[in-house]
Amino acid sequence: MIKITGLSRKLPQGKMVLENIHGQLEPGAFVAVVGSSGSGKSTLLRCLALRERWSAGEYRFDGQDANKLGFFGKLRLKRKIAYLEQKALLYEKKTALKNVLIGAIGQVSWFRRMTGMVRNDDYMGAMETLENVGLIDRAHRQAEKLSGGERQRVAVARAIAHGAELLLADEPVSGLDPHSQEDIMAMLKKLTREQGTTIVVALHRLELAEKFADQIWGLEEGRLVLDVRGRRLTLAEKNRIT
Repeated sequence: MIKITGLSRKLPQGKMVLENIHGQLEPGAFVAVVGSSGSGKSTLLRCLALRERWSAGEYRFDGQDANKLGFFGKLRLKRKIAYLEQKALLYEKKTALKNVLIGAIGQVSWFRRMTGMVRNDDYMGAMETLENVGLIDRAHRQAEKLSGGERQRVAVARAIAHGAELLLADEPVSGLDPHSQEDIMAMLKKLTREQGTTIVVALHRLELAEKFADQIWGLEEGRLVLDVRGRRLTLAEKNRIT
């Protein structure tokens, strides 16, 4: 379980970009974070991914206070977390399969990323993961030749293959056509059910959040103003965060 209490982030210039955020993420939860541009969605995800420091508050992952972990403790925690950029960052000249096998920065060792060395018993697991995200027929295609939606699927497969318990995706469907957006969201939803992965997705399309997420967090000027489960947003709620 993941719990954040009073999480805040203040920029050096004095601006509060996150203010007193409280929330809880159960294993297998699918949470959509929505809000207008500048509301703090990306900052919140980056804090949860341990890519940005917060100024105050507590972030507990399976009972451990992330702020009190030493260097190696934080390294181990980071390997449980995958962060997906808006545009998937892949090794362009390597195949989809190789991208999954090598893993992302923070999930595997520097030596493994640089050499591309993998264990023989990883191969079938990577192929199975690609099949789970609907890309088995693209396993041997270079990343630079994949479509935007396919690239996001590879990034997700890579995260899952290397044991991510928490997947944080910042606008993962931005720039994709409506059909691909629905496909990616459905795939993420499937992973929460079948793999038990906790997924937090920052979105600008409220209709996608309402259709696929189990829980919606609404941010307004860095504050969590909505925490809605199991229903659509009311018109007043939508107006507040758009």
